Amino acid sequence: MADMDKGKEPREQFGAIFGDFAPGQKDSSENPMMRSKEAAKTPLPKRFYKAASLGEETGDRGEALFGVLLDGRKVKSPAKKTITVPSRALAQALVAEWEAQEKEINPALMPLTRLVNSTIDGVEASRGAMIDEIVSYLNNDFICYPATHPERLVLRQKEHWHPVLDRAEEALGGRFVQASGILAVEQSPVMGERLRRLWADLDIFQLGAVHSIMTLTGSALLAFALWDGFLGPDAVWTAAMIDEDWNIELWGEDEEASKRRQFRRAEFDAAVLVLAALRH
Repeated sequence: MADMDKGKEPREQFGAIFGDFAPGQKDSSENPMMRSKEAAKTPLPKRFYKAASLGEETGDRGEALFGVLLDGRKVKSPAKKTITVPSRALAQALVAEWEAQEKEINPALMPLTRLVNSTIDGVEASRGAMIDEIVSYLNNDFICYPATHPERLVLRQKEHWHPVLDRAEEALGGRFVQASGILAVEQSPVMGERLRRLWADLDIFQLGAVHSIMTLTGSALLAFALWDGFLGPDAVWTAAMIDEDWNIELWGEDEEASKRRQFRRAEFDAAVLVLAALRH
């Protein structure tokens, strides 16, 4: 295993490759795709390294940290922070993304790297705002706004959404109000404060992952169900896509929308990988 202190840094061009991230903004799930489209207008940077490998070092508290080495040199984030994670498995997945790049470095094919970059660069400074946004999502969570017709859609939503509501009510100590139409309902603040306490001590990687899952699915409750272990990733994704799938059944699938969905699923899977790697 290579020592992460050896060698100089690889090219400091990752800010231009991966762009910036502002934690807490509601369209964060779309930003990487938009950046990828912008990047497509100019040539992608050439792969400048022969091999990506796993590096290990000791953190300030004596903990083991793992990262990516490109020809033995540390990878840094767009903000020029050394990329390290507290999980060997997670670092190995990062290495695999870098090693999978062939002639060019394509950030669209590196969702885990983008998520880890954004987490290291922005999550700690935005921790309070991110948790506030998660709590506020409980008032607008789409699974609290089921359809009233047609019956087949109503039953499908009920099958996938009601168990999530029941589990969240059990864990957060309250009842969620369900409503239909355009008028928003205000949920009991008790459940929001309970969720805030549960997630106040998440490390930056876990918080970045649950926030990403929330923005990608549009639901804090589905993010909670995944973090809690109540639902697996595929079940969460299915629940999140019910309305979208219904429209596809009715009207067919648009090619551009299909590409966006595939991109979002890759982002989702990266966040799931982070949670799985750091689950105690």
